[in-house]
Amino acid sequence: MKKILMLLVVTSLFASCYYNNEEELLGTASCDTTNVTYSVTVKKILTDYCTSCHSDASLQGGISLEGYDNVKKYATAGSLLGSIKQVDYSPMPNGPSKLSNCNTKKIEKRIADGALNH
Repeated sequence: MKKILMLLVVTSLFASCYYNNEEELLGTASCDTTNVTYSVTVKKILTDYCTSCHSDASLQGGISLEGYDNVKKYATAGSLLGSIKQVDYSPMPNGPSKLSNCNTKKIEKRIADGALNH
């Protein structure tokens, strides 16, 4: 009886652990890049993930991503996106995790649109 009860418990745990939508299963959740701006979108991403190390006060690697002019300089040179995508530049953020694909796409979209300050 104990084995049957244990089997039922384990079976119910496995049955409850599934994805019922393709986006969750495949990681293809939508990423809205239609209204990406520097002041609202990119600045927040950089503040959340980058400026603790790359600000005027903490100038690690001699790089500050504080302020539009600094960000534009690295964006137009290709090093901002190269570091974020971890291709051909020092990988950032430094450590095991990368920015989410969606955050990367948002920054990439803003750069492709001319990296304007709005």
